[in-house]
Amino acid sequence: MSGLTVGHALANHFERVTLLERDRLPAGIGHRVGTPQDKHLHALLAGGQGALTELFPGFEQDLVAAGGVPIRVAGDMRVEQVGYDPFPQRDLGWTAYTMSRPLIEFLVRRYAEQRPNIVLRPGCRATELVTSDDGTAVTAVRCVTAEGAQETLPADLVVDASASGALTLALLRSVRLPLPETSTVGVGRFYATTVFQIPDDAPDDWKLVMTFSNPQENSRRGMLMPLEGNRWMLSTGDQDGGLPPADWAGVLEYLQGLRTPTIYNAVKALQPLGEVRRHVFQESVWHHFERLETVPRGILPVGDAFCRFNPIYGQGMTLAAQEACLLGDLLPAAALSPDPLAELQQSFLCEVGGLIEGPWVMSAINDYIYPHTRGERPADFANSVRFGAALNRLAARDPAIHKLAVEVQHLLKPRSAYQDPDVMRRVMAEMAAA
Repeated sequence: MSGLTVGHALANHFERVTLLERDRLPAGIGHRVGTPQDKHLHALLAGGQGALTELFPGFEQDLVAAGGVPIRVAGDMRVEQVGYDPFPQRDLGWTAYTMSRPLIEFLVRRYAEQRPNIVLRPGCRATELVTSDDGTAVTAVRCVTAEGAQETLPADLVVDASASGALTLALLRSVRLPLPETSTVGVGRFYATTVFQIPDDAPDDWKLVMTFSNPQENSRRGMLMPLEGNRWMLSTGDQDGGLPPADWAGVLEYLQGLRTPTIYNAVKALQPLGEVRRHVFQESVWHHFERLETVPRGILPVGDAFCRFNPIYGQGMTLAAQEACLLGDLLPAAALSPDPLAELQQSFLCEVGGLIEGPWVMSAINDYIYPHTRGERPADFANSVRFGAALNRLAARDPAIHKLAVEVQHLLKPRSAYQDPDVMRRVMAEMAAA
C-alpha cells in the first residue's frame, strides 16, 4: 500500500517510477503470500479514506462500486467497553467503508497500473542498495527478477517501502553511518479470523460491533465487521495468552469468554466459509530515521519501513496514504530547489515524524494499558490514561466531544486538538471529579 501510493505521488514529478514487488500478484482481487495479515481485519480510517481520495479522485465511488460497505460513524457501530454496553451510537456526520485488504489493494494497484510512467514489476525482489564510491548517495537497486536473474537498476531516488526497512538499515551499516534510534512496544497479540455469509436475520441496530475487555482482567477482544460480498469477518484474540483456537468449535467456545455475548449470539448458528486463520503481531516498531544527522542522498524510507503499527488500530494503511500525500505536497517546492532530491529528502524527514507521532502515541497508550505489554511506559503514562478516561466519559455525554475524539482516532485531526482551551478545561474538571 505504501509503495503504490507513494509511487503514484512521485509519478507526477518523475519521468519514470518502477515499483519492485517480490510477490507474484493476483490478476484480480486475491490474497498474496507477502501479506499474511491480508486475511485478517483491515480498517480504512476516515483520514486514510480522505488521503486516498486526494491521491485518486473518484476513489470513494470506485470503492462503493467494488462492494465496499458504507458505515455511518458511529451510528452503525456498536462499541462495547467497560461501563458502556454499548457506547452511545450517534451519527457523527460522515461515512466510512469496510472492505477486505485484497479489495482495497486491488483498487490502488489498478490506479498505479493506469499511469503510463509507472512500471510495476511483480516477482522482483530488491536485495541491496548501491551507493556512489564515496558512499554519500544511493545510485541503484540490485534485485532478483521473476526469472531468477540478478539485475541492477540505476535510480535517482529509491523509496524503501518494505516491511521492516531492512534495505535502508543495511545501507547505513555498509557506509558506516549511525543507525536510527528505535522505539518499540511489545504487543504480543494473537488473533484468529473467520469469514461468514451475513444471515438474513442479522441484527439491524448495528453493522459493526467491537467488544473490549477490562484491561486489568484480560486483553481478550472481538470484532465483527462487514465485507464486500455480503460477508462478515470475525476477528478475536488475546495478548500474551497463547494462540486462539484453530477450529470453529474452539472459536465459539473462545467467544463465550468475551465480556458480552453480542458477537457470540450473532455467529453461533453460522458456519465459516473457510478455515480459521491465525496471526501473531509481536511488536510495534518506529525507526527514527527523522532524527539522523546524516542520511545518504537519494534514499527515502516510508510506510512500515519507517514505522510499523499495531494493526488492531487500523493506522497502517491510513499513514501510508497520508505519507504519500505529504510527499505530493512537498514535491512542487522541491522541484524548484537547486538540488531537488536533497530538498525532498530533507523536507520529508523533517515533517514525517509529526505525521507519525500522533497515531504512535495513541496506539502505544492503549497498548500499555494492558499489563503484559512490553516496553518502557512514558513518564506521564498514568496521567495520559486518566486524561483518556475523562475524555471518554465526556464523549459519552456530549456529542461534540464524541465527534472530536473519533475525528482524532480516525486521523482526521491531530491529538493537539485536545489542547483547545474549552476541551482542556472540561477534561481537567472531569479528572478532578473522578
